[in-house]
Amino acid sequence: MELRDYLRVLRKRWIAIVAFTLVGIAAAAGATIFITPKYEASTLVFVYVKNSGDVASLSQGSSFAQSQVKTYADAVSTPKVLTPVIQRLGLNLTAEQLAQTVSADAALQTVNIQITVTSDTPQQAADIANAVTSSFQQVVTEITKSEDEKTSQVSTTVLRAATVPSTPVSPNTRLNLALGLLVGLALGLGFAILREVLDTRIRGERDVTAITAAPIIGGISFDPDAAKHPLIVQNDPHSVRAEAFRTLRTNLQFLNVEAGGRSFVITSSLPSEGKTTTAANLAIVLADSGARVVIIDADMRRPKLAEYMGLEGAVGLSDVLIQRASLEDVLQPWGRGNLHVMPAGTVPPNPSELLGSRAMSNLLRTLETDFDVVIIDLPPLLPVTDAAIVSKLTRGALVVVAAGRTHKGEFAGAIGALENVGAPVAGVILTMMPTKGPDAYGYGRYGYGGYGYAQHTPPVDPATGELDARNSGDKLAPQWGREGEPGVKA
Repeated sequence: MELRDYLRVLRKRWIAIVAFTLVGIAAAAGATIFITPKYEASTLVFVYVKNSGDVASLSQGSSFAQSQVKTYADAVSTPKVLTPVIQRLGLNLTAEQLAQTVSADAALQTVNIQITVTSDTPQQAADIANAVTSSFQQVVTEITKSEDEKTSQVSTTVLRAATVPSTPVSPNTRLNLALGLLVGLALGLGFAILREVLDTRIRGERDVTAITAAPIIGGISFDPDAAKHPLIVQNDPHSVRAEAFRTLRTNLQFLNVEAGGRSFVITSSLPSEGKTTTAANLAIVLADSGARVVIIDADMRRPKLAEYMGLEGAVGLSDVLIQRASLEDVLQPWGRGNLHVMPAGTVPPNPSELLGSRAMSNLLRTLETDFDVVIIDLPPLLPVTDAAIVSKLTRGALVVVAAGRTHKGEFAGAIGALENVGAPVAGVILTMMPTKGPDAYGYGRYGYGGYGYAQHTPPVDPATGELDARNSGDKLAPQWGREGEPGVKA
């Protein structure tokens, strides 16, 4: 992953990162509250050797004390020193337990020993520290006596007695909160990166371009009411989603730069990715631009186009292919007349054979002659081979991919199904795209509202109540006239 990938993860998963950070801080705060405070008291003991007062004796005594002071410090936590303390203070502890709360430190090249005691209460910490120091002095005097002397040559003096501490040494609230923040932040970042690495769904443009070199020609935002109002360009022509279909129409123009048939298959990897809705809305905006368009419902397994368009679908494509009906009988005009719809017709037992037949190829050539654009709605690529078969007969397939629903492996499998039969992939259409965040596509990222699209009201034909493409900006949309013909067919 590159730096920009990590920044994208931060933008995308910032809520999870913040949540983990707050949990880490809360855990540290909770632990701090429930941890029993510890108080620390210490004394400083000076160790020296008695001498006659001359310089040589002073030097020898100092050197001896420095060489022995570490040994004396180690004796502080021994039972010989601590047992009298337990008896004196009446502590309910063993010498081993008390030793865990007592420490002695002798700095190098000094004769000072610092005795430190940690306890649950400040007064007890000071009392134990002073008692341990007193017991230590007695033990040092006792163990350094010679057999023929009544007094020891090694003496100790308390330079600093223990006082009652005012604040606990633990828990350290600031340190604990800082550690909780760092641990929580690290866990949040790790979770975010792990989620990104393990996420197998198509989320946006980056995931698509990593799988196929086919251009992304459009992005349609997610709309929870799309199933209730599939024809958004008719029901709400001023909406952002309707504008997205007009952008798709414009981008489709750049796929039409070569001479030849202008027929496109619209399919997807799996069902419920919005292919039929996309095909219907695209056909409508193409017709609004002045082009003569025919849309064919070639999904003979689960036909929905006639229902979406509000037409009778009992007779259609299957009937034409078996010569039970003529082309003129099944083509139904829709809108102002620029758009014609061919329903799927009777559901046959062998859809793949019919769609791959010579009759289907001849039908497409006839429709390409009579219409500027032919849109063919076909079943998903992974369950059946219908779309791959027909795509070979057209300019190419427009593969619809639902963001957040389609897995990368499924999309790769769909692209592979087309490539295996030599069918061209004309482009990819992203549907159900988020309108905010790093994965937002097109208008969701840049916002058409700021450019006035949301306020634009295209002229309406008073005779039909529909958009008047002749007097609106739609006439600047893709020009679908054939090579050698000026403009667009009327």
